[in-house]
Amino acid sequence: MKILVTGAKGFIGKNLIAELRNRQYKDIYEYAKDTDPDLLHEYCKDADFVFHLAGINRPKDECEFMEGNYGFTSKLLKTLKKYNNTCPIMISSSIQANLNNPYGISKRAGEDLLFNYSKETGANVLVYRFPNVFGKWCKPNYNSAIATFCHNVANDLPITVNDPNAIINLVYIDDVIEELIQSLEGKGNFVGSLYEIPIVYTKTLGSIVELIYSFKNSREERFIPDMSDSFTKKLYSTYLSYLPKDKFSYDLKMNVDNRGSFTEFLKTPERGQVSVNISKPGITKGNHWHHTKNEKFLVVSGNGVIRFRKIGTEDIIEYFVSGDKLEVVDIPTGYTHNIENLGDKDMVTIMWANEFFDPERPDTYYLEV
Repeated sequence: MKILVTGAKGFIGKNLIAELRNRQYKDIYEYAKDTDPDLLHEYCKDADFVFHLAGINRPKDECEFMEGNYGFTSKLLKTLKKYNNTCPIMISSSIQANLNNPYGISKRAGEDLLFNYSKETGANVLVYRFPNVFGKWCKPNYNSAIATFCHNVANDLPITVNDPNAIINLVYIDDVIEELIQSLEGKGNFVGSLYEIPIVYTKTLGSIVELIYSFKNSREERFIPDMSDSFTKKLYSTYLSYLPKDKFSYDLKMNVDNRGSFTEFLKTPERGQVSVNISKPGITKGNHWHHTKNEKFLVVSGNGVIRFRKIGTEDIIEYFVSGDKLEVVDIPTGYTHNIENLGDKDMVTIMWANEFFDPERPDTYYLEV
């Protein structure tokens, strides 16, 4: 299948082309502002499907709206007709097509061109009115508040929110691309006379900004956002894509003594805490028990032994562990336990606890195994 993508270097275009290639669509004609105009004839002659994503949304002069959103659409359709190519064509319109501003009028005019073209030629047309689209590769300080917020917060720049209670409808780029590929395969989400992205989020600007700042602070606090919420998950992925190249990494606080070190890695309110424990050769750590707190130990380097003794009994249970064989050991409640490094090098253990450490209620009681 030969696929023509106009606006190929734009936000949606780049994401679409990348995923089409991931799915082994090989014949992709990329048309952008700097493409030789003569190539449009070749592309329109051979295309089996057209994704018409090109458009103008931030012109220097308002007259460019009609030129970019109506004029080029007209040129595209005339070229397809010249070669009697009635392949399906998808157009990216906007929810502003319902408004009587210059941008909305130009978008609606482009839609009407397609509907009339369909009546005239019988071609299948797919009109999508996108709300605000967010995700990786979107240009900040252009036409996306999300891109601007993420870029500015990640780069320690100020942001301006005139009305934090303002409501915004959002769609995530991966959901958009999935829907567009569904439309390519004849399974688009058709509603009335238009096609729609199935997953739309309605949020206030204030709540979005609060979330983005929480992402920034999560590094210092070692908290992971609530990934069970799909919008939070997608916004967090978006935010990370705007990190400056010199800020991909961040330091953790290592609690170091002569026995080794203990470092908190990640914390979540509902999924507990992950830490990294390093024990020097011959060192034993632990010798305590818990009422409700439970843990999982995974030795990833070195070798040692984990010992247990149920409170009130004398029997000692031993599990020998090694980084040569990755094995998770559950630390049950009501058992005092320790871990000893039996090797001649540092032993590294990944530790998960079902709750992060609370100094006011540590639920940790010293008792020799």
